[in-house]
Amino acid sequence: MDEFYEGLAEILEVPAAQVKPELSLADHDWDSMAIISCVALIDEVFGHLVSGSALAKCASVADIEKLIAAAAQ
Repeated sequence: MDEFYEGLAEILEVPAAQVKPELSLADHDWDSMAIISCVALIDEVFGHLVSGSALAKCASVADIEKLIAAAAQ
């Protein structure tokens, strides 16, 4: 998860140490550009494609992690 957290930190423009499962996406720039960037990041790090609309519904990093786990199955 470290590589994903580092990439997500860049997308959200926060220090990597702040990216934890409980991090609220609404408190940061979780907009369409961030969502598209996160789709690419998930594909790059995990090799899974997730939909932008599913990511848009995520409220926290934990929600993104659940989405990645579901895509892996």
